[in-house]
Amino acid sequence: MISITDKTLQDLEFNTVLQTISERCNTELGKQKALEIVPFKDKETLMKSLLQTSEYLSSFSNNNAIPNHGFDNLTNDLKFLAIEDSFLEVSSFRKIATLSEAVNVLLLFFKKFHDYYPKLNEKAAQVEYTKFIIQKIDEVADKYGEIKDNASPDLINIRRDMSLVRGKVNQSFGQAMTQYNSLGYLDEIKESFVQNRRVLAVLAMYRRKVKGSILGSSKTGSIAYIEPETTLHYSRELSNLEYEEREEITRILKKLSNDIRPFIELLKQYQEFLSDIDVISAKAKYANKINAILPTITTEKHLYLRDAFHPILFLSNLEKKEKTFPQTIELNNQSRIIVISGPNAGGKTISLKTIGLLQLMLQCGILIPVHERSKTFLFDRILTDIGDNQSIENHLSTYSYRLKNMNYFLKKCNAKTLFLIDEFGTGSDPELGGALAEIFLEEFYHREAFGIITTHYSNLKILANELPFASNANMLFDEKSLEPMYKLILGQAGSSFTFEVAQKNGIPFGLINRAKKKIDGGKVRFDKTIATLQKERFKLEKTSQNLKEEETKTREESKKMETINSKIKEKLERYQELYDANQRLIYIGQKVDDISEKYFNNKDKKILIGEFLKMVEIENSKRKKATVKEKTEKEVIQKIVLNEVKVKVEEIRAEKKEKKLKAIPVEKPKVILKIGDRVRMIDGKAIGTIDKIEKSKAIVNYGVFTSKVNLEQLEYVQVK
Repeated sequence: MISITDKTLQDLEFNTVLQTISERCNTELGKQKALEIVPFKDKETLMKSLLQTSEYLSSFSNNNAIPNHGFDNLTNDLKFLAIEDSFLEVSSFRKIATLSEAVNVLLLFFKKFHDYYPKLNEKAAQVEYTKFIIQKIDEVADKYGEIKDNASPDLINIRRDMSLVRGKVNQSFGQAMTQYNSLGYLDEIKESFVQNRRVLAVLAMYRRKVKGSILGSSKTGSIAYIEPETTLHYSRELSNLEYEEREEITRILKKLSNDIRPFIELLKQYQEFLSDIDVISAKAKYANKINAILPTITTEKHLYLRDAFHPILFLSNLEKKEKTFPQTIELNNQSRIIVISGPNAGGKTISLKTIGLLQLMLQCGILIPVHERSKTFLFDRILTDIGDNQSIENHLSTYSYRLKNMNYFLKKCNAKTLFLIDEFGTGSDPELGGALAEIFLEEFYHREAFGIITTHYSNLKILANELPFASNANMLFDEKSLEPMYKLILGQAGSSFTFEVAQKNGIPFGLINRAKKKIDGGKVRFDKTIATLQKERFKLEKTSQNLKEEETKTREESKKMETINSKIKEKLERYQELYDANQRLIYIGQKVDDISEKYFNNKDKKILIGEFLKMVEIENSKRKKATVKEKTEKEVIQKIVLNEVKVKVEEIRAEKKEKKLKAIPVEKPKVILKIGDRVRMIDGKAIGTIDKIEKSKAIVNYGVFTSKVNLEQLEYVQVK
């Protein structure tokens, strides 16, 4: 059973994650449930939740998209339905039918594709499938939420009578309107509606001349709205029928309510099921957005998060089109506690929060953005002390508050605890606060808790180096540009680059030197040594990375070559088999030719038959009996090889033919030129006409000018 305090949730900004998931829900109940997500109490339920989300996530990339799960909240409707003798309106029944239909569709879908969605199908299998609710509602109401005419025999008769009376109302009203309009008693608009009844728009001066009931007048009083006397009788009849219709609809809805009332608990289960699916869907959509996966969950105490992204920062940077730097961190029994050091604004706190938030998300059934080879252990507690926790209400200073928090840590910390402390030991005198922080760290270490802390204190860096199952880590910092590189490196403490950063920010060099003299020289040398080691480590890491890349490329090339070699070897073997088979056939052909020649000379059939039988026996002794399947497989392989050889032979023949054609120069037939022929210079564009030929030269007329050219330099141009 995991224990998480409100402070931890606040420190890790977990509610921001829940708010983002809630926004991706389709239903009100789903949105509310998403905001109430808490860590699971047992591993079995947690794994079900994680696998369900992972399965839903897979539906975005396969061809079996999960159907819609939307529905309207029915909580209040079901409460009202539970009251004896109450009845729901038709709109509520349509909502119930939609809910039932959505559940039925999902139940059938998950059953059909149980191989793709085993855990979702397992959840769906716990819900009852029934068509009764939908059938009962469809008998009464249509898809637009209207009561059907055939909902009862009485309703059919009532509505038929209503239709007839409406016809009579309209007919009598039309006659009255025609009569009074011809007498000039009506206004230009002629008619209107008052109290949902059709009335004549009579000019006020003629209102006494029109027989009927005055139902109202215009604002100015110039028009009186009168229902004609001839229509009144039918209107009253229609009103009576409308009352009967309402009574019959009420009776129908009461009966339907009684039919559906026994299914209240099932409908509540339907709501729970669909709202759960809504939350799973929202978690899958969120996972898709942040490129999250389900890492391996181990039983051994081992946390390894490779290329882990802080999800809130990732989405924020995505909107800004900025890069987010992933972190890789590992905690195990050989390295239980990591002390992260380095300059401010280098990413220490984000690294700390990333680990804490991802672990918390995972234990709440939410997939996390890490590399697929990541793995983690499930903790019983996650304790955090991040940020300035000064309490104005309780009149506590930052340090007092942190000491109170440390006291809580000491009470709760055990071997299945993950603790995360930012700026460990700060808020008091560096010497005294550092010493107390050192004692706390030793205590957490002896309790075999897993944890990550960030600090600038040298004594904590030294302690992490001395403890066998603790280690240092640092955030890389470019010493030349004095810019953070946002990359966590395990195994070595980091320099705070205090003086270097001060120099970059414009603090005079003289003042920095004076400050250096004020402090212990050993500390400066220690920080400088760390900075130098950090720089060397970065160089080595870069070289190592290049070597790894080269090694990977070499392996890939080697694998490719092995694959090519195996394919070539396989082809050679097949070609060899084909060659051997052809050689055998040639040998048999030669033997047949020899036997034929002998028979030609001696005409002895006995010798001929004997020779043939001998040859057949020799060949049959070499054959092996094979099954039909083996023969078929062999024939298929032979066919493939023959086709390959045929293609290659055709290619070789084509190449030879092409070479022959290239070797023989193609000469155009030489045309004997004469006066009047259209010609042009070889490889030229201008076309002219031969005016005169003198021995080996011709005078060519180009229209604007003439030119004397050798006949060998001219080519004949055909007339189009």
